[in-house]
Amino acid sequence: MRPGIHPPYGPVVFRDKAAGFAFLTRSTATSDKTIDWEDGRTYPVIDVEVSSASHPFYTGQQRVLDTAGRVERFERRYGSRAAEGGSR
Repeated sequence: MRPGIHPPYGPVVFRDKAAGFAFLTRSTATSDKTIDWEDGRTYPVIDVEVSSASHPFYTGQQRVLDTAGRVERFERRYGSRAAEGGSR
């Protein structure tokens, strides 16, 4: 890496306020807000709207869409024209 062209890389806390979840990691992102962490040190904090603690995929609250029904409806409506590749 060339010196002087990369942003500083340091500890940052990411906080998901909706889930009441926060984690300490390293990042080039910075913030003017700070938080006192469990180890007694103060770190910059970045508030996020979605994290692994609140995202439906990770929490098991994911909904499955009925894509099969949509495909069948499309085939009924445009079946022969879509297969031929033609337009109206």
